[in-house]
Formats: sequence, structure tokens, C-alpha cells
Amino acid sequence: MNNDFFYINEINQERIQYNVVSLCKERLKNYGDYNFFSDIQVLTPTKKGALGTKELNKILQQSLNPEKINSKQKQMGDRIFRIGDRIMQIKNNYDIMWEKKYGESKFGTGIFNGEFGIISNINEEEKQIKVIFDDEKVAWYPYSDLDQLEHAYAITIHKSQGSEFDVVLIVLPQSAPMLLTRNLLYTGITRAKKMLIVIGSNKVIEFMIGNTDSKKRNTGLKYKLCE
Repeated sequence: MNNDFFYINEINQERIQYNVVSLCKERLKNYGDYNFFSDIQVLTPTKKGALGTKELNKILQQSLNPEKINSKQKQMGDRIFRIGDRIMQIKNNYDIMWEKKYGESKFGTGIFNGEFGIISNINEEEKQIKVIFDDEKVAWYPYSDLDQLEHAYAITIHKSQGSEFDVVLIVLPQSAPMLLTRNLLYTGITRAKKMLIVIGSNKVIEFMIGNTDSKKRNTGLKYKLCE
């Protein structure tokens, strides 16, 4: 029996949210020693709505990294950054300094769009947040640069391009047709290395499979190459 693919046919948004949380917290332990923060990634086509990244990040943060007594956190607008949060860099920052410690420290600059990390410290006196990235770079972010970071409990399928994860959980809500394309479904599915879980309705998946419409892209590349 293969345990590398599961499909949950569900249309109710609250039930989908429940499935996402329970799978990320405990249910997958029956199929492997998977840790959410190192092995599992939730993907969705959209940022908005009950099943978009903004709402799923709030729900997953509350479930997987809730507020703790005497634990530091920093609120920026409607977002709360906590020690232990999974985050992603969303802009190229060529100037930020980082350090790697392999016996003898190594220093460098530059952290780029799509890099993942974990918040390991919040220094209220210096007004900085410390992030340890997946490749073990360590960087301090002043509060004024926190707009470069987003929670990454759930990310858009578009943002996942170029990355791979042991376990991928794809949420497929009813969304705008331009987001529900075959190409996007293919991108999400191919992010998984060991296990894929898809949660959505048959109707949405059938629509995505049949939606091969792609926007025409105007480019001057051919002209420049001919020059």
C-alpha cells in the first residue's frame, strides 16, 4: 500500500481548515517522523479568504506556535512575530549582513526572495529580530525591515516555485479562474518529495485540470536577440 498521496474531497471551508491543522499537528505521524517546521509545507493558490495564506498563517501559528507566558513577540500591524515562527524572505536584500558558524565563523551579505527561516530571538532593546535560515545563515532584522518577512506556515503555490519539501499539503479553494490553472496545479504537485496531500473539491480540481488558458506574454527578448 502506497502512503505517498492522499486526496481529501471537501468543500466546507471550516472542515478544510480543521484538516489542515490536524494534519500539520499530529495526523501525519502515522506515516513518518514528520516535523512541521522542517518537513511540511502548506500551499494554496491565493492570499485572500478563509483558505488563503493570510488566514491559514494565523490559524497555523495559533495552533503550532501559540503565545506563551514570558515568551517574546513583536506585533507589526495585524501580524505577530513570535520566537519559533516559520518565515520567508519576500524581497531581495543585497545589503543585510549574515553569519554562518562552522567552527570558524563565515560572514556575508545578501538574503533573497524565497529563502525560509525560523525566528530564534527578539531583542526589544535593540529593536531587532534574529532569524536562522534553512542554510544556517543567521541575520538580525531591525523592526523597520520586517516588511521583508512573511509568515510561511502557508505560502502561495506561486511563491513555492523553485523549492521542494518532504511533505506538501495543497489546499484548493474556489478562487478566481486565473488562479485555478493546470500549470499552477502541476507546480504545486511537483513541490512534494515524499508525500502529497490535496484537500479540495472534485469540482475545483476538474476545473484546474481543464483550465489550460495562459495569458499571452509580450516580450522584447526576440528583438534584442536579433540585434
